[in-house]
Amino acid sequence: MSGEETVYIDATDQIAGRLSSKVAKLILSGKRVVVVNAEKALVSGSRTSVINQWKERLELASKVNPIYGPIHPRRPDNILRRMVRGMVPRKKPKGASAMKRLRIYIGVPSAVKASKMTKFEDAAATRPIPVYVTMRDLSKSLGWNE
Repeated sequence: MSGEETVYIDATDQIAGRLSSKVAKLILSGKRVVVVNAEKALVSGSRTSVINQWKERLELASKVNPIYGPIHPRRPDNILRRMVRGMVPRKKPKGASAMKRLRIYIGVPSAVKASKMTKFEDAAATRPIPVYVTMRDLSKSLGWNE
């Protein structure tokens, strides 16, 4: 396990879906991935439409008992982790071991500050859609308390 290469990724101003697909490819290839500043990742679309779509997803629940789920993440790091999980075959051994190699943090932990961060240029917010919502704003509207 200690022989694995570790890739540190800064999620600041990165589109969350594009970032998630890159992270999924990296962890499936056997690399250990650490994503920092998850709350600064972006979701494309106008604020009202994005938040309304996410709130509609939250209304889906068990009719029998809420403890049976589905459980919806509200913290930025857990939302990003769930996005990556959807791009990995998590029920197979390859996907399960890949998800164990993924670490996502809100902010930058002190142990990671000295490391060299990677930014994906093609995943950056330089797209023609000028309207974005940060994961922090999305999470706060879903009920996350910092």
